[in-house]
Amino acid sequence: MDLAAHVDDRSPRGIAATVARLVRGGDLRPGDRLPTVRVLSAELGVSPATVSGAWRALAAVGIVTSRGRSGTVVLPPPAAWLPPRYRDLAGGAPARLDLSSGTPDPELLPLIGPALTRVAAQRPSAETGAYLASPVVPALEALLRESWPFAPQRITVVDGALDAMSRTLERVAGFGSRVAVENPGFPPLFDLLDHLGLERVPVTLDHQGMRPDELRNALETGARVVVVQPRAQNPTAVSMTATRARELAGVLRRHDAIVVEDDHSGEIASARDVSLGVFLPDRVVHVRSYSKSHGPDLRIAAVGGPATVLDALVARRMLGPGWTSRLLQHVLVDLLTDSTALEAVAHARRVYFARRRALREALATHGVLVDPGDGINLWLPVHDERTALVRLEAAGVRVAPGTPFRADTPSGTLELLPTGSGSVPETARARDSGTGDHVRITVGLLDRETDEVARALAVAATV
Repeated sequence: MDLAAHVDDRSPRGIAATVARLVRGGDLRPGDRLPTVRVLSAELGVSPATVSGAWRALAAVGIVTSRGRSGTVVLPPPAAWLPPRYRDLAGGAPARLDLSSGTPDPELLPLIGPALTRVAAQRPSAETGAYLASPVVPALEALLRESWPFAPQRITVVDGALDAMSRTLERVAGFGSRVAVENPGFPPLFDLLDHLGLERVPVTLDHQGMRPDELRNALETGARVVVVQPRAQNPTAVSMTATRARELAGVLRRHDAIVVEDDHSGEIASARDVSLGVFLPDRVVHVRSYSKSHGPDLRIAAVGGPATVLDALVARRMLGPGWTSRLLQHVLVDLLTDSTALEAVAHARRVYFARRRALREALATHGVLVDPGDGINLWLPVHDERTALVRLEAAGVRVAPGTPFRADTPSGTLELLPTGSGSVPETARARDSGTGDHVRITVGLLDRETDEVARALAVAATV
């Protein structure tokens, strides 16, 4: 391969980004040898130190390795254990500012140390003889029932939102079943459905959530399970309105289908906790995760819904892990009741809201309009996804590619509207959340450099 022909930005970062992109796209494969520093520097007309810097950056993130006289070679993917779409999100060149992860700002999580200390003081010895006890500690179940958006017949806790969805889908869908999913939606969910042998039926979103007409079509084509994110939808940041929930419930009443709701943002979302379970309590399994609000390492998600589903889920889990650590459950109870922790979560919600608003306003000054949304992510329409990623990499900003979030083959076009002024000649706005190329930005991690990032995003979006 003529590597030099693919390099547009001849800085160390630009060269490294080019190699990473070629590796990610399969043009460079594990074991391929890269040109020597001397050869590539001569072809690019840069100093050997520039190429050496690029090679060091790539080696630091595990993309290449130096084998002395044998040269620099491409390594196998460091995260080969990840499912396919997770790998698509994990790949990428090193960046000065990484806004691709979809994770909360660690500085905004409530401190877990004081909670651990208080729980340890209250429970100096470990619990024993609890194999046949309820998998949910009574104090946590009481808190969950008090705050649940509808009255569930059963509540349990498992090890995170994906664990909850996996265990629920195993109970309500058989191999080959059709599952209606949001388009765009959460890539690991698509990997999970593929792993379980379930067929995705994409349902487009608008600014209020799933479109009722498309959900009706999905159900009429045989979908018997529907998976929705009721607020701060990942990636679009759309939240389902109460009106839309009523409309969707009307569609669902005419079909025999189970709904699985993934409320992953929970207490850091500013939108109301709207649930289809208010209308269909016997057919909705609601999942609430505490990863974004209280910390991913807690590995706790609550699951509430009909006894026919939850009893079978708990019974099967008793033949595996049995229960989620009761120690961690007590820690979560502390975090949900301690005034300092409560204020920390409320502060995080306000900060995320402010960061999203600041980026939206900064983008608007460059002629790029995005919808308000909620949570920690922003779904940005771009003229061409690949070009946008390249330009952002060159600017030192890493975002998530939009393609892994698509439940089907990307389709649609990006509408470009003329504007009278601004540093960018066109205003980009998608016709709806399911059309056109996009990238996802984790706005929750953007606590500085907002104007600089907005400028880079605006250029990437419209070129």
